[in-house]
Amino acid sequence: MGAAVLDLLPHLRAALDGSGPALAPYAAGSTPAPLPDVHPADLPPDLALVISTSGSTGLPKHTMLGAAALRASVNGTHATLAGPGRWLLALPPYHVAGIQVLVRSVLGAGPPVVMDLSHGFTSRGFIQAAEGMPFGDHPAYLSLVPTQLTRLLGHPGAIGMLKRFDAVLCGGAATSPSLRDRALTEGIPLVATYGMTETCGGCVYDGSPLPDVQVHIDNDRHVVLGGPTIAHGYLGDPARTTDHFHTDADWVRWFRTDDLGEIDDDGQLHITGRADDLINTGGVKVAPGPVEDALVRYLPGVRDAVVVGIPSARWGQAVAAAIVLDPPRSPGATEQPPPTLNDARAMLRGLLPDAALPQILHAVHAFPMRGPGKPDRAALAALLAEVAARRARDK
Repeated sequence: MGAAVLDLLPHLRAALDGSGPALAPYAAGSTPAPLPDVHPADLPPDLALVISTSGSTGLPKHTMLGAAALRASVNGTHATLAGPGRWLLALPPYHVAGIQVLVRSVLGAGPPVVMDLSHGFTSRGFIQAAEGMPFGDHPAYLSLVPTQLTRLLGHPGAIGMLKRFDAVLCGGAATSPSLRDRALTEGIPLVATYGMTETCGGCVYDGSPLPDVQVHIDNDRHVVLGGPTIAHGYLGDPARTTDHFHTDADWVRWFRTDDLGEIDDDGQLHITGRADDLINTGGVKVAPGPVEDALVRYLPGVRDAVVVGIPSARWGQAVAAAIVLDPPRSPGATEQPPPTLNDARAMLRGLLPDAALPQILHAVHAFPMRGPGKPDRAALAALLAEVAARRARDK
């Protein structure tokens, strides 16, 4: 895998400096997503990357990233961290977070060290890859998603290796306060990032926008991001481009996200959830994020949690939680029994509003995923609805 990824670097450099064609990366061994047939005259002149993603609807979005936007993103990252450095690539190189590690390497201090992900992400594989990092020559950087960080925090050797990096970026999905506190307590130089493919990846670090990036909250509480890192739009999809992108009178390009947020008195951005993830239970709107964090923070043995709404004849929607338990701490030890729904409700009562207390709790070995660090909430909602129906039949 490492050699194949490194072979991409000269092509990526050519796409960035305009001497070569734009790239459309895809997973090795997979069939690339078909791109819309667009006349070359309709393409942005500095188009460097087309990254195809599928959102919760499953409809593909082919995001057009310009060379200028990618350079602005890299320059902002370097200015916010300790300058150009060497990166360890521990993410798939066909999603924006992995691609950005390659872009930062091309425009930075040298090629990345590439972790072998052919058999999945493991703590042992991470340690082996990190042992190849040239620590000390330049700042050392790493980009992870929360599920990877959670796994590494369960391995003492991995924790020691994480502490050697100058910055460990964590994004792609929400980094819960409990996970962030746990990493910082271990002495890991964690930087929680927020962004998406349409913003060239992370453009807000620890709640503060990168240089020249602007943030505001619209009247519907949606987060709107602006500045030089914003994509040109969606290839061959002018309707969705118009829905989400606009350029103001000062020629600042803006992207309206589906995330809900607020900006505090210190100018720090806080993401409170996604508009399409809100659970309406008995007329009360519940954001999953605080419930997920409380389950991990306060319920013993819970490693990760995803909270969704499922149909309820009484409440319209019921709050349902899928949890992943901590693995046994010693070889041969048996996995502890999952906490019960009554355990969870008793533990969280008084910490959360009554409407936010889970009405279904179900342990799974792992969450289905729809991208790096992104649990497939639709799949989990279907699973939890089945669990609820089965339990209702068994009463």
